[in-house]
Amino acid sequence: MDRRGLLAVVLAALLMATACSGSDAASPPAKQPSSSPTTSPRFERYVALGDSYSAGPLIPTTDLAAGCARSDHNYPSLVARALRVSTFVDVTCSGARTADLAASQPGFADATIPPQLHALDRRTDLVTLGIGGNDLDLFGTVITTCTRLRASDPTGSPCARQLAAQGPDLQAATATIADHVTTALRAVHRGAPKATEVLVGYLRLAPDRGTCPALPLAVGDYAEGRQIAVSLDRALRRAAHRTGTRYVDMYTASRGHDICSDRPWVNGKETLRDKALAYHPLAAGMRADAARVLAVLRR
Repeated sequence: MDRRGLLAVVLAALLMATACSGSDAASPPAKQPSSSPTTSPRFERYVALGDSYSAGPLIPTTDLAAGCARSDHNYPSLVARALRVSTFVDVTCSGARTADLAASQPGFADATIPPQLHALDRRTDLVTLGIGGNDLDLFGTVITTCTRLRASDPTGSPCARQLAAQGPDLQAATATIADHVTTALRAVHRGAPKATEVLVGYLRLAPDRGTCPALPLAVGDYAEGRQIAVSLDRALRRAAHRTGTRYVDMYTASRGHDICSDRPWVNGKETLRDKALAYHPLAAGMRADAARVLAVLRR
């Protein structure tokens, strides 16, 4: 099962539970990124595009019924509030691939999601985009394949061995993703030619060293998980450079906040209905994303 399929199964079950049990439990309000009217640029119409690392599935409060599992405390929402934009359009959607920016996406709860690029127009003056990790099932390799293979050789590197023997070739895969994201950024520019564009990278999952039960990889496969994440970050950076897009390097920013850390920005293997989907950003991660997006915009 790929990452999109895993998301569908988990979120469909949660949607049924929500229908039976009512609204989510109350949570304390998240601390908002600070905003200074004298230093913040002024934007009138902000459109947020991206996948689940932008949508924030299960961070309260999440709209499960609309088909994208989009939180009102994801980083686009926090950025919009901090900048006090006049119009905010959030079309981020869990499970999205770069192809879903220009084509309809099958959502959860039998929803069909319109192409995200349709939200853009010539009035749009700010666009954030977080995309690429679902292309070629790159994240799914770590989340499903590598964790599944752990049982076959817990102290070895079963996932790295399988990828070396059967693929996908990481260098080729990330080169393809760089091309996909480059195409996506150029399409954003055509749809919103006057907009400031910001490409937002992914938070890290694996620690620089050590292991933990919340990220159940074989001991030797933590290095493989890190290599996949680094390669994806480089692919996104390449796409941003090609298109003159501002890049927010969240892989570097999240050092020390991996799944195994004492202060994680990404949830571990257990889906927590009132906090985050498994292997997805926690509210702290979204606040960190928002703070760094705002810092890039103020430069």
